This record gives sequence, C-alpha cells and structure tokens, in this order.
Amino acid sequence: MQIEILDPETEDEIAERKLNAEKARKALPKLLKFVRHIPFAEDVAASYYCAFDKETPGRVRGVLLAALAYFVVPTDVIPDFILALGFSDDATVIAMAMGIVSGHIKSEHRREAQLLLGTYKEKKS
Repeated sequence: MQIEILDPETEDEIAERKLNAEKARKALPKLLKFVRHIPFAEDVAASYYCAFDKETPGRVRGVLLAALAYFVVPTDVIPDFILALGFSDDATVIAMAMGIVSGHIKSEHRREAQLLLGTYKEKKS
C-alpha cells in the first residue's frame, strides 16, 4: 500500500500524533518550561522528532542528538539563566546542527513540533 503525502490523516494517525506529542511534552521539560522565551523552540522540537524518526540516517541522528544534548544540559558555555544571553550558545548549536542536516527535517517533523508547542494551524483548502 502506497501512502501519498497529501492524503488526509486517518483518525488513528491523528490519535498517534497527539500521543507522540504528549510523550515529547513529558520528555522535554526544559523546552516547555522556557518555551515562551525561546524563539527557536520549533527548531529544537523538530530536531527532536527528526532525531527519533526511524528513517533518519545515523549520522544525522548523531548531529541532532548532540545538539539536543547540549541544549538540555544545564551547564554550558553561557548559563541559561542569564537573560538575553543565556540561550545564545544553545541557539548557535541548534542553528549549526540545523544547517548541517536541514534537508532531513521533514514537514511532518515540523508539524509534530507545532503540535507539541500548541502552534499548529491546520491548513484550510
């Protein structure tokens, strides 16, 4: 059975997507705690979904997981509690990782990220 990208999602796919968003919501407490203060939150979440996608090549997963690990580790070059600067090093690491692997971050990874962050807007046709 071939699935077309533009086929509408089934109820099961929508339920699975919501379940995955809930799992990620529990797995990414730092992201969700500071989400309003992080302008690149969607990139972080999309990177997370891409890193755990079975179709993502191993080297891409490695780059993304390293960047995500840097993001969640509380001790980094510039401590996150320093206003205006705290996330600048995290943003730089995420941006570099995204630049390296951007071709592997798919629209479904972005949609999952938007669902997680509550920013998903369904396209009307």
